[in-house]
Amino acid sequence: KQRMGYDDVITHLGEFGRYQKRIYYLLCLPAIVCAFHKLAGVFLLAKPDFRCALPFEGNGSVYELPQQLWNLSYPQGEVCEYYDVEYSEEYLNGSLARTTNRTRSCTSYVYDRSKYLNSAVTEWDMVCNRSLLSATSDSLFMLGVLLGSFIFGQMSDKLGRKPTFFASLILQLIFGVLAAVAPDYFSYTISRMIVGATTSGVFLVAYVIGLEMVGSSYRLFAGVTMQMFFSVGFMLTAGFAYYIHDWRWLQIALTLPGLLFICYYWIIPESARWLLLKGRKDEAFVIIEKAAKENRVEIPSEIYEQLVDEVAEKKKQDELTASQPAATVLDLLRYPNLRRKTLLIFFDWFVNSGVYYGLSWNTNNLGGNQLVNFMVSGAVEIPGYVLLLFTLNRWGRRSILCGTMLIAGLSLLATIFVPSDMNWLIIACAMIGKMAITSSYGTIYIFTAEQFPTVVRNVGLGASSMIARVGGILAPYLKLLGEIWRPLPLIICGVLSLTAGLMSLLLPETLNKPMPETIEDGENFGKKTKPEKSAEEGVNQEL
Repeated sequence: KQRMGYDDVITHLGEFGRYQKRIYYLLCLPAIVCAFHKLAGVFLLAKPDFRCALPFEGNGSVYELPQQLWNLSYPQGEVCEYYDVEYSEEYLNGSLARTTNRTRSCTSYVYDRSKYLNSAVTEWDMVCNRSLLSATSDSLFMLGVLLGSFIFGQMSDKLGRKPTFFASLILQLIFGVLAAVAPDYFSYTISRMIVGATTSGVFLVAYVIGLEMVGSSYRLFAGVTMQMFFSVGFMLTAGFAYYIHDWRWLQIALTLPGLLFICYYWIIPESARWLLLKGRKDEAFVIIEKAAKENRVEIPSEIYEQLVDEVAEKKKQDELTASQPAATVLDLLRYPNLRRKTLLIFFDWFVNSGVYYGLSWNTNNLGGNQLVNFMVSGAVEIPGYVLLLFTLNRWGRRSILCGTMLIAGLSLLATIFVPSDMNWLIIACAMIGKMAITSSYGTIYIFTAEQFPTVVRNVGLGASSMIARVGGILAPYLKLLGEIWRPLPLIICGVLSLTAGLMSLLLPETLNKPMPETIEDGENFGKKTKPEKSAEEGVNQEL
């Protein structure tokens, strides 16, 4: 089996030496800004309490009304309509009784400005029969994330990691500002959709460069730590929202930190692994030399020679594989065992993403202080990730994935039995669910990479990620259900998590097993067959 010479280089450099640490931690910072954009919608599209503006009210009217006036104007529990009566002085002071129950729909609204000064929702009246608009805006943002992972993923393999990173960063800055100055709903939503696409470019590429630099024993640490920076960004978003109450300024404030990363152009190198893969060995050697100097190590010249041979060998291999048909998702669905595993993995991704975003965006519906809910929702991710660092290599992937999804499902379903006056308990259950689903979301990346055979691994991960985004695209509509009945989104998330957690038990454990290389290995992996396996000489090949 082939040996990847570049891993030897990393062994000589040090798995996580000074140079890698410096570049890696710098690459973690953009994750914070990506979190800003992904979660800004909670505040940009915040929906305050509102009521119909009554015919006799002027422009500057306040949301609060005396209870008696409220009863005279609005049907019980209805904020989208008001009684169709003449609001004369006699009627308002109660000397004239109401003769009709006919109502009229609102023409304009009065918003409660105590929590949010304004938002895109209050500016374009996305309430009542227009309330689908706000969910659709978030949904299209997630569609952008899907398209972005597709477009920028292709770009980073073709044009290189670095050009892709900066292309998406600059687009993010431009359209982030455009979203803030958008004159209407349509241009706002399109700008946000493009920003969604760029979060994929920025985060994905940073993640890839980061992981391609560290040795295999640090890969888990590197993957999970970058996710933690995302959680820090999650919490910081609430900090911005606390100080900046105007939604347009908030959007600008969340976009501008991206300017800092322009200077990375002179700091962050192209991925040496990618350069070698493309046969650009001289550029790769310059980078490796620089790293060796900073890590104070010498790299023996025979390793370079080996790399050169390896590049030549790779070229030959590539010409061979080019003549063979490329692997597609259909290959994963062609064989019974592989198909079963693939569909289970797809379902897990769908549920993880749907529940993760469903819970993250639903914090305003939980009651209590919305900023505190949001902060806590971000903070519980950190212990969720720390749990992974300590347990993934010990207890195995499957038990963690299954266990965390079951915990998430049970704690979310528990909200059915909480009396409505114990709101803190509903919030606590939701947060336990959020912590558990964060852990399982972190596990599923690694678990999936180890399930799919090498020849279709990238295709498989790409397809899984697409399915996950579909979960994210549907998540905003979940939030609308919370307006019908508060625990409803939590219950739906709970049922999904529970089902997916139980079904994950059907997948084989991958910890300390050789990675499947060929489709045949993948088909035999985890099959209940005679003890001898065709993958016994399977080499833990380069991810």
